[in-house]
Order: sequence, then structure tokens, then C-alpha cells
Amino acid sequence: MSSVPLSQQAAPRAPRADAAYLDGLNPEQRAAVEAVDGAVLVLAGAGTGKTRVLTTRLAHILATGKAQPWNILAVTFTNKAAREMKERVGKIIGEQVEGLPWLGTFHSIAAQILRRHAELVGLKSTFTILDTDDQLRLLKQILEAEGIDTKRWTPRHLASLIDGWKNRAQTPERIPEEDKWSFADGKAQKLYKLYQDRLSVLNACDFGDLLLHNITIFQNHDDVLADFHRKFRYLLVDEYQDTNVAQYLWLRLLARGSGNVCCVGDDDQSIYGWRGAEVDNILRFEQDFPGATVIRLERNYRSTGHILGAAAGLITANKARLGKTLWTEDQAGHKVQVSGLWDGEAEARFVADEIEAHIKGGGRHSDIAVLVRASWQMRAFEDRFIMLGLPYKVIGGPRFFERAEIRDALAYLRLVRSLSDDLAFERVVNTPKRGVGDTSVQKIAMAARGAQVSMAEAARLMTQTDEIKGKGRTGLIAFLRDLERWAEQAETMRHDELAEVILDESGYTAMWREDKSPQAAGRLDNLKELVRSMGEFDSLEAFLEHIALVSDADRTENGDEVSIMTLHAAKGLEFPLVFLPGWEETVFPSQRSMDEGGTAALEEERRLAYVGITRARERAVISFTANRMIFGRWQSVLPSRFIDEMPAEHCEAKSETGYYDAGPGFEGVAEVADPFKSSYESPGWKRFQASKASGRRADPGVIEGKATLIDTSSVSGNSKWKRGDRVFHQKFGYGTVKAADGAKLTVAFDKAGEKKVVASFVGAAP
Repeated sequence: MSSVPLSQQAAPRAPRADAAYLDGLNPEQRAAVEAVDGAVLVLAGAGTGKTRVLTTRLAHILATGKAQPWNILAVTFTNKAAREMKERVGKIIGEQVEGLPWLGTFHSIAAQILRRHAELVGLKSTFTILDTDDQLRLLKQILEAEGIDTKRWTPRHLASLIDGWKNRAQTPERIPEEDKWSFADGKAQKLYKLYQDRLSVLNACDFGDLLLHNITIFQNHDDVLADFHRKFRYLLVDEYQDTNVAQYLWLRLLARGSGNVCCVGDDDQSIYGWRGAEVDNILRFEQDFPGATVIRLERNYRSTGHILGAAAGLITANKARLGKTLWTEDQAGHKVQVSGLWDGEAEARFVADEIEAHIKGGGRHSDIAVLVRASWQMRAFEDRFIMLGLPYKVIGGPRFFERAEIRDALAYLRLVRSLSDDLAFERVVNTPKRGVGDTSVQKIAMAARGAQVSMAEAARLMTQTDEIKGKGRTGLIAFLRDLERWAEQAETMRHDELAEVILDESGYTAMWREDKSPQAAGRLDNLKELVRSMGEFDSLEAFLEHIALVSDADRTENGDEVSIMTLHAAKGLEFPLVFLPGWEETVFPSQRSMDEGGTAALEEERRLAYVGITRARERAVISFTANRMIFGRWQSVLPSRFIDEMPAEHCEAKSETGYYDAGPGFEGVAEVADPFKSSYESPGWKRFQASKASGRRADPGVIEGKATLIDTSSVSGNSKWKRGDRVFHQKFGYGTVKAADGAKLTVAFDKAGEKKVVASFVGAAP
């Protein structure tokens, strides 16, 4: 790294008007590249060439001699983005880029700065950066030393709170008064300080400390900050809409020097509020930097006109935005397709059929992405794709049945079915924690091999000896007793009900409910989806056999696979054909998000919808269902409000027979309730929003073999059905009513057995 004084560095060269790297830029892009002095905000909409602008701007600063590589601070959110930027800059200016030592992620650059000035915050330059496991172990030690029950007040919960405080640049002395009571009955602040003190003794820090210590140094040592002001003549920040408070403060402190700061981002794509991102950072840029230049990149090079029109119309419903409208010179293309389906299974069949049609038309599997709001939605699509032999991959995480929480739940079920399943026993004997540590498990395994019996049997024998004592013995006795009880219940209880009992009584569900990490809620949803999916099988054996076949399914190795991922994981990606399933109220927008975050959360959900639509280059297909199985019961659901918010002229409703699926047994019925029967200009398009107030829903109900609109207010009281009536259900077939309780019926179906169903979902048997 050079330490050449600015006075001795080469004088800036005049901008070259004929510079080849400026060719091909549109007027707004070129303006963003050439406006290098002063504060600049580049509002770069989806697909508008943001990366090209950012790298060309950096190359332009170097090519015109305005700064040397070591005088530029360029911040990205991923190491991959930093590498790509450095490579692109080298190609643009036609020479190998030496240096650029200050191009990297927030945390990597903050770590460099902290290594130089570690002593100012009580560390040595050789400090260690703890990973998550080390952090949790340290917090557990502190909690135990303070006599705090780590089962009630978990280390993971405390780690999540501390991470949140550090994201907001709050040291132990600065956390809000109300937060002091967020853990261990008012001990949060004390525990946070003990943790920081312990880190100092260990000469260590966690990832949150990297920025927090930087801010502390800059605020308390003007000479250090002044040194970096002299060093950094130009600052560039990518994905500014995703910055948290600590990143924002760190950047503002450094930007006070030259004032030459350029932030590139899109307020309409700020979707990471759940991990600390503050959309307000980009919204108040002009207040933070008076006189700043704002350049809007609105010409899209990715998507067709109708896709952009639908997305642009949707996002205008948000109030907290700076405002821009994407446009393209390309053709209008296909309208955004909106399809209504009967239930989740019908939705999966529909998507698979559309994919097969795309392949028959000459397309590739890799052209396609299925983007879901939550990971639990993936299961239905994975099952369908495996059954049809459609190659797919899950982006950003394992396949549904490979997720840790699902494998744990399946291990419990396997063990109840067969106590000799040692692999299942070993996986869950101490999950959740029962005091049966690794040493005890090893003893059990050795005893089982020596006696040639199962680990469960060896464990039973060892509880009668002194080989395992204390908490381990107590926990093992309770675990074996639970297994015996569940095995007995399996003889008489439905397997999906048994799964709920096991997950509840084992403490496994409670373990994730008490876990305050951002992933915990998704894991609980996945467990609910697992239990729901079990109801589709006649027995536990049939379900486990299905899982074994699914897990053993062949995978393609040629890279031609359909991509399945969450909407959050899709940011920055693009595909010719994008499916957006599950656009229903409570699913998308997420009810949990709105309950916790109110209007701000709703606007973030809408931005997430905007991101989803703009991933599509040629076709976007949105779908919703009339019914979802929620907590083991069928419930009617309303289409997402986001559907109504898209401009009608850019959308095409597809709900005729074959799209709005009446379900098994009704393939030939032509009169399927069509919520889009009327034209977009008529009240029919807005029917769903009106239904919220009226109590009516546009669902296909089967009454005497025909589809009708059903008034839910009329079935909430006394049922029209009575004991002994013969009925027909679209999924379970013919049956006899055994009991009627308002809108719910207990029906003994001829083939499917006894089921509880919604009264509006059955019709009179002929």
C-alpha cells in the first residue's frame, strides 16, 4: 500500500471525452459515471445496469487520474461482488489494477482498520474474530456463571439481541431502557457488558464488533479519523438500501473528509429489514448530504414492457419511496399471468404442467425459477417435480427433506416405528438438550456394539447401572419412557396427529419457539408443513417410504435444473420464466411480518413482491389458491392485496377450467367458479378486496356437482348438513356425515376414512 502524500501524487488528468469505456452508456448511466465530485445518489432500478455504472465510475476515477487505487474506498456487501468489481475495472481501463486495497465488504474493510488501531479499544492487532459457535459457547459460559437458566434464557436468544444492538451501533451503555428488560428479567445490559469484557480479555471480537469498534475509534480519536479523511478521496457504496445503522454511521463519519461519496441503490428493493437494514438510510440521503446530485436509472435492460408495467404499478402503493418508473424500449411481451387454483397441490400441478409445456416448446429447465415467500412452500413443488422427474435445485439452502429440523422430526418418527434405528436414536437422544452428552452417547454406542443390541436397548440397560449418572441418566430415562408411550399411541392415533404430539412432548417445538434467531420462525413453519404433508398418506410407513424415495431421487449433473428459492434469495438474479406462487393474504404479505412491523413491514413485503416480478425477463406467472391446509385444517384464503394493486392493462387472468383447478374428480366440470370472469375494467377484478368487508369469498364450492360462489357468512352458524347425510368431497370422494358443528363436518368417507372438513367444501351426493 502506498503512503505517498497527496501533494506528490500525479495531478488528475482531464476526462477523456472519447474514452471507449463510456461508449454504450445511456445518458443517465453516463451522468452517473462522470459526476464524480460531491455527494451523488444513483437510484438504480432493477435491471438498469447498476453494476456496470458502479465499475465504470470507479474505472473513470482511475483513468482520469483523479485518485490512485489506494485513495478509493469501495464498499460491497459480498466478497464475490468485490472480486467481480476489481476484475471489471481492470478490463475497462485496459491494464492490470494494482492495489485497490480498500475495495471489499463493510466487515473486511472495518477489520483492516481495526487491526491498525486495535489498542484504542483494548485489543491487540492479533485479535481473533469469533464465529457463531464460539460466540454461543462464550455466552453460555457467562449465563451459567450468572446462575441463569440457559433453557429458558438461551445463548442464541442473547446472541440475537446483542447482534441487533451492534447493528444499531449501541454499546452496553447505550442500549435503550426498554431493551434492558428484554432478557433474563432485566439483566440484558449487564450480560452484554460481561460479554464485551470477556471478549476483551480473550483478545477477540465478533462480526458486529468490527464496525462498532471502528465507530468508537472514529468518534473518540479525531486524529485517526482525520488520517482516513486524507486517505480516502472518493467513496463508493453498493446496495446502499441494505445498510444498517452501524454501516450508515461508519460511512457518514468517513465521508466527512472529501465529501466525494457515491451511493448506489434502489429504495424499491430494500427487503432485508428483518436483519437490520434501514430503508430510511437511502430515503434521507439528500438531507444527510445537502446539495447532493440524485440520478435515476430507469431504463431497464432485463424485462419486457408488461412485466415492468405491473411491477411499477404495484410499487407505487408504497409511501416511503423516492420514486422512479422503470421503462424499456423492448417489446411489451407477455402480460403478467395471474392464475387461481383450488389448493396447494393443484398449484404445484399447474406450475409443473407449465414447466413441461415450456420444455416442449424448446426451452430449458434452467430458464425457470419458482420463487416462494417462505421455505415451507417448497415441499409441494419438490414432491411434484420428483414425481414427474423434473430436475431442480434449491438455491440458498437444502432441499425441504434435507433441512435439519425436518431430519430431526423424521428421526423421531423413525425411532417410534423402530427402536432399533440407531442412526435416528443417536440424532435425537439429546435434541433438544436432555443432559445426554457426547461422552454418554459414545458409551451407549460401545455397549450396544458389545452386546449386539440396539442403542435404545443398551441405553435402557445402562439406566439400571452406574455407568451414566446425574442429568444424563435422568434425561435418558425420560426419553426412553417417552418413546415407549409414543409407540403405544402409534397403534391407535393418526400418524400426523402423533407427529404433533411427539414434536410437542419432546420439547422440540418449544426449542425453536424459544430460539430468537431470524431462522427460527421459518423452521417452525417447515415443521407445520411436514405434519400437514403427512395427512396425505394412509400410514406412517407409507409416509416414511415416500421420504426415502424422495431423498434417493437422482439428481441431474448437467446444470439444466429448475431453480427453487425464496424471494429474498432471488435478489440480483434473473430468469426468462418466473413462477410466483402463494400470493394470498397471510402468506404474502406475511401475516407474521405485518403483526410485528405494521405499515413499514407491509411496505417491505410489497418491495419483496416488486423484486419477485422484476426477476422475470420474458414471463411472470403469479398464482394463488382458494384453500390452504393450515394447522391441519382446510381454510379458505383471500388473494393477496398485491394482485389488486397491479395495473389491469399489464395483467392477464387465467382461471378457466384447467387453470382454476376444481381438484380430483372434477376434471370434466366446466363451470368452475371464475374470480376473473369479468373484464378488468369491471368490478369483478376488485371483487376480492370487497369480499373482505362483505364476508363473501370467490372460491369454487361444490354444491350438487356445480361450482358456485359461497357466502361464508351463511355457513358460520347452523350447518345445512345433518348426521346421516350422504355427501361428496372433491378430494376425499363420497362419505356419510357423522357430526355437524356449524361450518365444520365430521365425515366418514368410503375410501379415505373419517375426516373433519369445512361444510362449504362438500356437496350433496347424487
